[in-house]
Amino acid sequence: MTNEPTRRTDPSILVIDDFATMRRLIRQSLKNSCFENITEAESGLKALSLIKENTYDIILSDWMMPDVWGIELVRTVRLDPRHHSVPFIMITSEGHKDSVVEAAESGVTSYILKPFTPKFLEEKLTEVFREHLGISVSAAHAKLISA
Repeated sequence: MTNEPTRRTDPSILVIDDFATMRRLIRQSLKNSCFENITEAESGLKALSLIKENTYDIILSDWMMPDVWGIELVRTVRLDPRHHSVPFIMITSEGHKDSVVEAAESGVTSYILKPFTPKFLEEKLTEVFREHLGISVSAAHAKLISA
């Protein structure tokens, strides 16, 4: 064994939404942007289970879900040392100013209002990779280095 960092050719992305059609749309948008390492969760509880078992480079979550809301999920994720600083994008129809402020205060990295276009999702991901991970999307695809 060496002390070299683990190298992945594709960032690990977790997509959480209780609506299967929305997960499918997000997955397809991500695949169209050349992201392949995508895990889906149909609920906040399932997401919490996956997060305990795996490490993700970026998390995209719906706000309103029947068991654990996205806002509760981000608060819990921020308590996990492995995911404390992982970019967390909230995808929601909650556009009220109070909701946006609450999301930011809870640790949401970026906010996408539904409905959105695949191009807008790609732009947000590019922004998050550049600003929070310090890499370009093309570099993310070439080689993402994590400790």
